Amino acid sequence: MRTGRAINVLISAVVTVAVAGLLATPVAAAPGAPNKLPVTYNFLDGIRAELSNPGGSLPGTNDLTCRPTRQHPHPVVLLHGSGGGRQTNWVTLAAVLKNEGYCVFAPTYGALSPVWPASALGGLGPKIDSAWDVKTFIDRVLAATRTDKVDIVGHSLGTEIPTYWMKYLGGRGHVAHYVSLAPYWRQGPDDDDARGEAVAEFRKSLGILEPTRPACPACSTPPADLNFNRAVREPTPYLPGVAYTNIVTRHDEIVTPYSVGLLDGPPGTQVRNIVVQDGCARDHSDHMSITSNRRSAALVLNALDPAHPRRVPCVAVEPFTGG
Repeated sequence: MRTGRAINVLISAVVTVAVAGLLATPVAAAPGAPNKLPVTYNFLDGIRAELSNPGGSLPGTNDLTCRPTRQHPHPVVLLHGSGGGRQTNWVTLAAVLKNEGYCVFAPTYGALSPVWPASALGGLGPKIDSAWDVKTFIDRVLAATRTDKVDIVGHSLGTEIPTYWMKYLGGRGHVAHYVSLAPYWRQGPDDDDARGEAVAEFRKSLGILEPTRPACPACSTPPADLNFNRAVREPTPYLPGVAYTNIVTRHDEIVTPYSVGLLDGPPGTQVRNIVVQDGCARDHSDHMSITSNRRSAALVLNALDPAHPRRVPCVAVEPFTGG
């Protein structure tokens, strides 16, 4: 997976939007629904949201007073990809999920600095740091919402990091649904691994201590011969009791081949694999716009609430922007 290219593409987009001085132009909410958030189906609007609200959160997200309902009993945690953040990655799905009645939360994990704009670019440090960031955030969500389980929706790197939390950092048994957009389960170490290791070595050379970790009685240590990548994937990334859905696109230019995101589960696990072009050749979503279109949004909603399926539209989806 060429995640270095993904970060370069994202940074270029940020610069382009900033120079253009554009403001977000979200699609208006449906008439008669005054309490609904406006929904935009354009990945670039997430970057615009960050530029207009530096270091903030998207409307309707990260509200620790939100209480899950009987219909949607689990808070949804959105986990961005490499170079992404809580606003840049989720401008579409955050609003869609909130309008459906979910409590929606999204961190920016793994940022190299707490100072903006670097703080808006997450998933860049050592992966173990990111996993602890995710653990700390989800622990806080569980406590605030008075629930025992969350639903996970991850994109790219955000499909891998929560698995480590589940397997080794006390997250086992705390996830109901796990939806992965552009995952890469059948792949070895990538740019993210190499970059994280380089950051750790640079930190060590400067005499900077590793972040301190709180006591974690529920944590366990992966086998010593497994690096982060293998610890996530071996013998399987899937755990019993979790409903997994993998959603991939044939036009993914970052995860190549796209099929590395399609992985069946062993006996005792529940896994569904979806290629967005199956039944809809008009969908040209790529690694970015798979998060920001009507078709993916419907697939995510169905994965989170399979008891109440809705029609998945076949719409024209453009690379990078969405539709």
